[in-house]
Amino acid sequence: MSFVQLAESGPVLVFGASSQIGFFLLPMLVERGGRVLAVSRHPHAEGSGVSWLRGCLPEQPPQDVADVETIISFGPMNALVAWLERTPVPALRRVVATSSMSAESKRHSPVTEERALAQWLRDAEAALASVCERHGIACTILRPTLIYGAGMDRSLTPLARRALRTRVFALPPGRGLRQPVHAQDIAIAVTAALQRPESGGRVIPIGGGERLSAAQMFARVRESLGMGTLPLHVPRFVAALAQRWLPALRGPLSRLDQDLIADNGELERLLDVHPRGFSPDARTWAPPSSPPFVQR
Repeated sequence: MSFVQLAESGPVLVFGASSQIGFFLLPMLVERGGRVLAVSRHPHAEGSGVSWLRGCLPEQPPQDVADVETIISFGPMNALVAWLERTPVPALRRVVATSSMSAESKRHSPVTEERALAQWLRDAEAALASVCERHGIACTILRPTLIYGAGMDRSLTPLARRALRTRVFALPPGRGLRQPVHAQDIAIAVTAALQRPESGGRVIPIGGGERLSAAQMFARVRESLGMGTLPLHVPRFVAALAQRWLPALRGPLSRLDQDLIADNGELERLLDVHPRGFSPDARTWAPPSSPPFVQR
């Protein structure tokens, strides 16, 4: 199904519509015509081309979805799988969902819970692919690296806002490569997958258009803030001690020298998507200023 055909087809159902990727995706879908059903736990005002449905999987599934032809999901894949197993969606022909590169990067983590998360992600990917195959549904799964761009992420944005409050920016060491990917570029990849049938049955990594060391990434976040902050360089021995004595930080600190990157070859070849480099500014870390369906 292409976007030329979207206006004449059944509605598109979006799980996780109020997420940072949904923030950028909804206006793209609206601009290309067709009806968009956006699922959220919280109430939203109706917008042009978007109908908001209260719900979440698995506790409160949306109703009246029999004519949905496309599902886009940014939520937990296992919940989507369970719902598809028990809910008839006879018109459904296309699913695009996001997983995470943590499926690979945390596979050998020293933290038991992180290794379990990596296995859970891989199992959920396989289960979604299986249920879609059994029902004749084309499925594309995107595996993004670290996501930023809408001021809604739980990785770089909290660091930036803490520095804005305290005027101090901690700069940990880190030789491992990072490849932050903008949420809007993931939304672009989602729309591209909808237009390219050859992306069905694929798990496609997606990283940003630039690879830089972890230390460089943190330094660039600090430079983007638009105000002076005191750089607090964290010595390696301090990071090593924190990794040993602070269990909550053991996983992230253990990966400072590990490459957390994605091969964008398949993304570029199949979807013709070329993500931007990492060039944040002060607006990157601000809360979203308007609802997704009127964002421009």
